[in-house]
Amino acid sequence: MKIGMPKDGESINQHFGQSKQFLIVTVEDGQVVEQKEVGSESLQHNHAGLSGLFLSEGVSLVITGGIGQPALNALTEKGLQVIRGASGRCEEVLGKYLSGELTDKNVICNHHGEHKH
Repeated sequence: MKIGMPKDGESINQHFGQSKQFLIVTVEDGQVVEQKEVGSESLQHNHAGLSGLFLSEGVSLVITGGIGQPALNALTEKGLQVIRGASGRCEEVLGKYLSGELTDKNVICNHHGEHKH
């Protein structure tokens, strides 16, 4: 299984569509076996492009902080599972997911122009 996470430094980016980097993690038998970062600066706010990026990397699950409805739709229409409302360092969030502690918080961003939470 491959998991994609938007990065802001070492933490989950709370603004999915503004992410310039994504962490792609390969998990086998509950263990992380590979991690790599993928640049996506040219795809900011390009919802179809971001879902295509994940599909080309073999991602089946996206873990994110805040995400707008159009981006969420673009991911789910391509068959990607999405867990929303995650926060903290990517490593910690991944650990919570692997231990079954991470749940979808149904977070949808609905703002234009101003990006503060």
